[in-house]
Amino acid sequence: MDIIFAGESSRKKIAISVSLGLFASVLLVMIIIIKIRKNADKEEKENQLKIEQFLEKNALKPTRYSHAELKKITNKFETKLGQGGYGRVFEGKLTNGIQVAVKVLDKSEGSNNGEEFVNEVATIGRIHHLNVVRLLGFCVEGSTRALIYEFMANSSLDKFIFSIGKDKTLINLGWMKLQEIAIGITRGMEYLHQGCDQRILHFDIKPQNILLDHNFTPKISDFGLAKLCTKDTFVTVSMAAARGTMGYIAPEVFSRNFGAVSYKSDVYSFGMLLLEMVGGKKNTENKMETRNDEEYFPEWIYNRLNSGEDLGIHAEAEGFDIVKKLAMVALWCIQWNPVDRPSMNGVLHMLEGNTQSLLMAPNPFASRTSVSSTSRDNHIHETELTPILEDHE
Repeated sequence: MDIIFAGESSRKKIAISVSLGLFASVLLVMIIIIKIRKNADKEEKENQLKIEQFLEKNALKPTRYSHAELKKITNKFETKLGQGGYGRVFEGKLTNGIQVAVKVLDKSEGSNNGEEFVNEVATIGRIHHLNVVRLLGFCVEGSTRALIYEFMANSSLDKFIFSIGKDKTLINLGWMKLQEIAIGITRGMEYLHQGCDQRILHFDIKPQNILLDHNFTPKISDFGLAKLCTKDTFVTVSMAAARGTMGYIAPEVFSRNFGAVSYKSDVYSFGMLLLEMVGGKKNTENKMETRNDEEYFPEWIYNRLNSGEDLGIHAEAEGFDIVKKLAMVALWCIQWNPVDRPSMNGVLHMLEGNTQSLLMAPNPFASRTSVSSTSRDNHIHETELTPILEDHE
């Protein structure tokens, strides 16, 4: 009997030890969770304070709305228009009847530090241009951060230029309208680079971020990745990491070996956008079947233009001229060396001028590891570009 009692005593001790161990583990987990929550709450309060301080220092034209007002504007977020950069976009209507688009920033996208919110408000909160989407209001309350924009009836440019995908629209804009849209985007970008008190670098120019109003007037949107800098001629921008969307990011944004990051990085993105307008395909998918198997679409464009061949686009005579112009301007914009790219003012001169006045760009694909000799030999500074164009007009 003594042995049996001893065995039971051992089992009780083991059970007690296990119970204490489990209790200690649960207690430790609870302490860690509480600590994480406290840190998160502290970080959220600090971020909220930073945003409030920013808003106090900047006299903003947009109206500030509460979360309750936001729910009323969007009818409790009933109609979702789409998924924009760093947030969901809902249809809404202000009390005065003006239709708006409301972008609610998603914390899951890394925007809980308020950086994207501050970027948007800092860049477009105080500016107004025909070709830049207008910020009408905002909401900062608790963890909610939302931006209220003017409503764009025709959504974004990608719906009209990409020939594949479920969102493809049946409306054919035509080459004349596409040229007008290209010129409008150029004017908006030129304003961001030169017309504001501080130069605004967008860093995410692409068709999805070009919105179209009821008259198909283009407006640049989504400034979550934007940076402000001075308008000095040779100013460069320092960044901890590359920013933008694959297929549109300039080579120097990936590696400083290709040059300094500046407003010319936006010019590169615009050039890729123009090529997409010409080809009707996303540049990441632009492969052309040739005798040499497949060829990168932008390079195929250059080779065809350089050899005097047409681009195989079905269009009337006027359309052919516009297609050629857009393609030639795009090739100037995507030069591998940033110095070889024109400014947006130079781009505007090219797009508004005659195709016959344009010079063929150097081969952007001659060397992707260093500045090509072709590019150096044919280099045209942006200050020299306008006189050349004017002489031929």
